[in-house]
Amino acid sequence: MISRTSTAERVAGVLRTRIAEGFFLPGVRLSEHDIGSALGVSRNTLREAFRLLTHERLLTHELNRGVFVRVLSVEDVVDLYKVRKVVECSAVRGVTEKPPTFAKLARTVEDGRLAERSERWQDLGTANIRFHAVIAELGGSERIDELMRGIFAELRLVFHMMADPRRFHEPYLKRNAEILERIEAGDGSGAETLLAQYLADAETQLVEAYAERAQHP
Repeated sequence: MISRTSTAERVAGVLRTRIAEGFFLPGVRLSEHDIGSALGVSRNTLREAFRLLTHERLLTHELNRGVFVRVLSVEDVVDLYKVRKVVECSAVRGVTEKPPTFAKLARTVEDGRLAERSERWQDLGTANIRFHAVIAELGGSERIDELMRGIFAELRLVFHMMADPRRFHEPYLKRNAEILERIEAGDGSGAETLLAQYLADAETQLVEAYAERAQHP
C-alpha cells in the first residue's frame, strides 16, 4: 500500500508538470488506458494519482464520463492572483542583496527570450511561470514552494483562455527583466512595486478575457 501510494504521488507529479507545461488542455478527458500504458503503472495507482490531482483542483471527475482537466472560472482567477500577490510580493520584499538563486532566475528570463526569438509562445508562457516559481522560492519555505507548484499548474489552465498567447505573454518578458534587475541590485522594495503592478495588470487582462468569452462562447 505504501509503495502504491508513493508511486501514485510520483505519477501525480508527472501529470501536474504536464498540465503546468500545457500538454493537457482544459476540458480534455484523460484516458486511463493511454496514460497508464505510457507510464507503466496500474489502473489503481493511476486512479489514486487522479484523486490527488482532483484534490488539488487540477482535475475533475464526471460521473459515467471519466476524468477531465478542469476548466477554471473567473472566481478561480481572482483567487489565484490573491495568493500570488501575497506570496510573491512577500518573497521579493525581503531581498536586500543579490540572492543565491539569481542565476536560476536569470536563466528563466533568457529561456523566455529564446522562446520569443523562435516565436514559441507557449514556451514563453512556460518560461514566465518558471520565473515566478523561482520568485516564490526566495521565501525560503518548502511548504510555500509546494503550494505554489499547484498554483502555477492551475495558472497554466487559466492562460489557455487567452486567444492570442503572444499578445498576452510577450509584454511580460520585458517586465520580468526589469524585476530581475531590481533583484540583482538587492532592491526588494523596488522589485515588489514592479511585481505588484505586474500581477494586477495580468489579473485584469485575464478577468477581461473570461468576460469576453462568456459573452461570445
